Amino acid sequence: MTDPLDMELGPVVAEQPDPLLFATVSGAHLYGFPSRDSDVDLRGIHLLPVAELLGLKEPEETRSRMWDRDGVEMDLVTHDVRKFVRLMLRRNGYVLEQLLSPLVVHTSDAHTELAELAPGVLTNHHAHHYRGFANTQWRLFEKTGELKPLLYTFRALLTGIHLMRSGEVQAHLPTLLGEVDAPGYLPGLIAAKADAEHGPASGAGPADARADVDALHAVLDEARLTSRLPDEPTAYEALRDFVVRVRLEG
Repeated sequence: MTDPLDMELGPVVAEQPDPLLFATVSGAHLYGFPSRDSDVDLRGIHLLPVAELLGLKEPEETRSRMWDRDGVEMDLVTHDVRKFVRLMLRRNGYVLEQLLSPLVVHTSDAHTELAELAPGVLTNHHAHHYRGFANTQWRLFEKTGELKPLLYTFRALLTGIHLMRSGEVQAHLPTLLGEVDAPGYLPGLIAAKADAEHGPASGAGPADARADVDALHAVLDEARLTSRLPDEPTAYEALRDFVVRVRLEG
C-alpha cells in the first residue's frame, strides 16, 4: 500500500501555474481506510494574481488534474483562496477537512493562519453537511453493495457527531471509533477495505447496517440540538482581511 507521504510530491507542487498556499492529502488516506489500489487525493489552495481577477476572462478558481505517477493514480484539486474561504463560510466540512488534514504535502504561513481561523466558521449547521454526505454515500451503497460507500457513510456520521460534541473536525475513522459509540463490526470492515478499493461489504448485512445508520442519524440530530457551536460563523471579518492581505502580498 502506497503511503502518500513517502512519495516525492514536491515537484507536483512546484509545477503548478500559480503558487499553492497548501496541499494536503484527503480521501481514504485521511479517513484511515486506504486500499492497496487507492488513488492519492491531493487538495489545496492556489493563489491567482490580481490581474486575472480584474481582467475580462473568468478566473480559473478551481483546477482539477488526474494522472498516473509511478503507478499511483493522483487526483489534484485546488481552489483559489477566495473561493476556498467562501466554501469555508458555507458550512462545508469537506474543505475544512482538507485545510486541517495532518497529511501535509506543502504548507506556508498563510496555511497556518487560515487553519487558526477555521474554528470561527464552525456552526451547528455543519451537521447538515455530514448528514447530506452520509445520505449520498448510503444510496450509493444500496445501489452497489460496495464497502467503500458504506465506510464513507459511517465516517461522515461519526465526524459530524464528534464535531457537534467537541467543536473539533476529526475525519480519521479509526480514531473516531475510540471517541464515538459505533457498531462493533467497523474495525473488520476497515481491515477488509485495505485489500480492495471496490470490494463488497461482506460482514455487515444491509438490514443491520441500515439500523445502525439510522441510529447514528438520530445521535447526530441530538448532538446538533445540544451543541455549543454557534448558529453563524464568527470569523467573517477576519477571513475577509486574510483574503485581501494574502492576495495583495502575492
